Amino acid sequence: MLKLYGFPVSNYYNKVKVVLYEKGLPFEESEAIPCQDEPMLQCSPLGKVPYLQTEKGFLAESQVICDFLEATHPTPALFSADPWRQAKERELLTMVELHLELVVREVYKQAFFGGTVSEGTRERTEKLLRRNIVAFKRIARFAPYVAGETFTMVDVAAGIHLPILGMAAQAVYGEDFLNAEGIDWKAYGKMLSERESFQRMRAEQKAYQQAQQAKKAG
Repeated sequence: MLKLYGFPVSNYYNKVKVVLYEKGLPFEESEAIPCQDEPMLQCSPLGKVPYLQTEKGFLAESQVICDFLEATHPTPALFSADPWRQAKERELLTMVELHLELVVREVYKQAFFGGTVSEGTRERTEKLLRRNIVAFKRIARFAPYVAGETFTMVDVAAGIHLPILGMAAQAVYGEDFLNAEGIDWKAYGKMLSERESFQRMRAEQKAYQQAQQAKKAG
């Protein structure tokens, strides 16, 4: 039995969950919070989540986990079999995670957790986001999925990361940078919400958040 460690507020944890649901794989969940304790580091070298326990040992890094699941359970496929199309899908995936999500993460503290970031961080993040969103739009198709007519691994990531980016930009800068470039992530997200994998992930995320709020209130 596969066992996924992390917590349902983590976008990368939810990314792996969606892949597990898309593949129809049974798995267990265990709450784990990022830390530098030695037991955690034995499973996840940087003390990050998610990480996955398999019969052969532990795997860390969400895309490594997703690639492992794709290789060991190739049906239904989440990458194209054609080498060129798969490369283009991975190009989009890299754009979403490295050049969009990782950049906007710099202002999550202010957008979602009641903190503030420096003016320098705000300015640098805005500059990079605006440039990178334009670059992403050059290669994204949204026809209706990001890479074309087929749901792929790109959509697993984009369906989770793009809403966070849009909301974070609106909260910090008063402007949704994605929408400003004509990327309607809300309509895209509504389409993905029709998939059982996203429905289950969102319901479990909501239940977890409500439980955490109740715990604090109690």
